[in-house]
Amino acid sequence: MSSVDYGEHIPNNVGLADDRALQRALEHWQPHFRDWWREMGPADTANFDVYLRTATSVEADGWAHFDYVKMPDYRWGIFLNPAQAGRKIHFGAHKGEDAWQEVPGEYRANLRRIIVTQGDTEPASVEQQRHLGATAPSLYDLRNLFQINVEEGRHLWAMVYLLHRYFGRDGREEAEALLERRSGDRDNPRILGAFNEPTPDWLAFFMFTFCTDRDGKFQLCALAESAFDPLARTTRFMLTEEAHHMFVGESGIARILQRTAEVMARQGIRDPADVRRHGVIDLPTLQRYFNFHYSVTLDLFGADVSSNAATFFSTGLKGRFDEGRIADDHLLEGATYPVLEVADGRLIERQVPALNALNERLRDRYIKDTISGLGRWNRVLQKHGIEETIVLPHKAFNRRIGSFAGVRVGLDGRIIGEDEWQANERSWLPTRDDRAYVASLMGRIVEPGRFAGWIAPPATGINRQPTDFEYVRFG
Repeated sequence: MSSVDYGEHIPNNVGLADDRALQRALEHWQPHFRDWWREMGPADTANFDVYLRTATSVEADGWAHFDYVKMPDYRWGIFLNPAQAGRKIHFGAHKGEDAWQEVPGEYRANLRRIIVTQGDTEPASVEQQRHLGATAPSLYDLRNLFQINVEEGRHLWAMVYLLHRYFGRDGREEAEALLERRSGDRDNPRILGAFNEPTPDWLAFFMFTFCTDRDGKFQLCALAESAFDPLARTTRFMLTEEAHHMFVGESGIARILQRTAEVMARQGIRDPADVRRHGVIDLPTLQRYFNFHYSVTLDLFGADVSSNAATFFSTGLKGRFDEGRIADDHLLEGATYPVLEVADGRLIERQVPALNALNERLRDRYIKDTISGLGRWNRVLQKHGIEETIVLPHKAFNRRIGSFAGVRVGLDGRIIGEDEWQANERSWLPTRDDRAYVASLMGRIVEPGRFAGWIAPPATGINRQPTDFEYVRFG
C-alpha cells in the first residue's frame, strides 16, 4: 500500500484497520502523544495556521500536499515504503536469506534497543526547540521550524508503531517511556547526550539541523539496510522527510554567512567587535558554535571500537551507509579499518577488526559529508571577497565518548594539557558572551517578506511560493 488512508483515526498505509488489537493500542497511545505535544511541543502556537506539507503517499513523486494546518490538528500517522518483493538480507551472518517480516526471538532485545534509541531522538529535538518560535527571524523560518517539529513527531509515531506491532507489552511500555523522558531533565533525561543540550537561539538551531540531523541521515541510512524489513521500510520514508531538515540547517547558516559577508565587504571591516557593532554574527562566533555542535554530534556515533556495533552488523540488524554499493564480502571476515587512539601523548592510527570499527566508519562518512557542506558555506564567503573560512575541527576535539573521552585535544588534533585547554577554550567553544550577543539579536519578525538583520532572505520560497508568502497565520 503506497497511498495514505486519511479516513482512519490514525492515518496509515499499513492496513491498521485489519488489526483491531493493534489499532486499539495505538489509539490508546494517541491521546498521550497529544498531551505531550501540548506540554512540550512548540510553545503558544495552538491557534496558528501553518503552511505545512503532509504526506499523502510514499511514492517518490507527489508524496506530499501543502496547505494551512493548525499543528495540534496535524495528521500524524504511520507510513512505510512499499515492500520489495523477494527482498534478501545482504550483509552479516544471514546474508542471502529472506528479509524478516517478524522479529527473531534471539535478536529481540537488541532490535528493541535500536528502535527505542532512534525513537527517543525524535521528541527530544522538539523539546529542545519548543521556545524558538518566540524569536523567529522571519515567517519563512518560523514555518520551517514548525515543519521540522511536526515531522519529528511523525518519526516518533513511526518508531512507536514498530514497538507496538512487534514487541508486545515491552514495546508498549517503551512507547510510553518515550513520552515520559524530557530533554535536559536531571532525573529522566533523553538517552543520547546531544539531545539533552539546550537550543536557546536560532544560530544553535541551524547548527543542530546541519550537524545533528545529518547524523540522523546516516543512522537512518544504516537502519534502512536492516534485515528486519518493517524497520528498513520505515526508515527509508523517514529519510524523505529528513532531507528538508538538513536543508534548513545548511541554508540557514549560508544565509547568516551571506549577511555577515555583505556587511564586512560593504563596511570594509574584519574585526569581530566591529562586525558585531553592525548587528550581524561575526565569523569567530559562528565557528565556535560549529565547533561545539559538530563535536557533540560526533559522539552520537558511539565508541570508536564497539562490540555492540559488530553484533548489530553480524546479526543483520544495522548495516553500513550505502551497504549495497560497497565492494566487499559484506561479512567483514578478516577485514580491518583504521582508528585513532592515544599513545605516548599523541594520536596514532592503528588497524582494528572492521566489524568493531563500524561506528568509526560511519562517523568518517559523516565527516566527509560535512566537509562538502562547509565547502558550500565557504563559497558564500568567497563570493563576497572574504578570505576567512569556516574550518573543520579535528574529530578528536571536545569528545566525551570513546577513546578520546577525557582527553584534551586541540582543534588541530594535538594532545594538549589542561592549562593550554583552559587558555584556548574561549577561542574554541561558545562563551557566555557569545551566547548573550546572539541572544541579543533574537527578535520575532512576523511581517511577510521581512527578515531579521542578521540573516539574508532565501533565494526561493517553500513549494515555489514567494519569500513574502504568509507562511504562518496567527489566530
